[in-house]
Amino acid sequence: MAYDKFVTLTSTAVPLPVENVDTDQIIPARFLKAVERKGFGDNLFRDWRYDKSNQPITDFPLNDSKYTGKILVGGKNFGSGSSREHAAWAIYDFGFRVVVSSFFADIFKGNALNNGLLPVVVTPAFLEKIFKAIESDPSTEFEVDLEKQKFTLLATGEAEEFEINPYKKHCLQNGLDDIDFLVDSKEDIEAFENK
Repeated sequence: MAYDKFVTLTSTAVPLPVENVDTDQIIPARFLKAVERKGFGDNLFRDWRYDKSNQPITDFPLNDSKYTGKILVGGKNFGSGSSREHAAWAIYDFGFRVVVSSFFADIFKGNALNNGLLPVVVTPAFLEKIFKAIESDPSTEFEVDLEKQKFTLLATGEAEEFEINPYKKHCLQNGLDDIDFLVDSKEDIEAFENK
């Protein structure tokens, strides 16, 4: 199994109400030296989280102790820029399992799905409700139901459905990456070859 199986997640969320967040902001290029998917979370949003003296910037949401959870809520056009897969690795390695936005760059969205991270697209109006709910109470919980493809603000019951490719949904539900899926399908492949 490449990743944790994803069924339903109930969690608080960390808000990042910034539009056009690109992959170089998510994980700066100078940290792309490793080829394993480990350790990238330490440098997630490095230039936004730390000052030039390497001290944490206290008002940055990922450094603010009032914000916790496995859901990152970003502004419109999250994950733009280069195609670096390391951006998804860094977000997953930091501990997030879901990223919510009103729009994702296509390559980032694909990389997220390939690396156990669920990108949830909601309408701009619902995204604004999510940000307001977190601002008014950082302990607000959300439910992400992958089977029903539904994101719910638990305090009010307001929810939106989200789209996901059926193959990627299957992989997330079973903790499989593309290679695991092929290995898992070995018997079916061999039976097909023998016909």
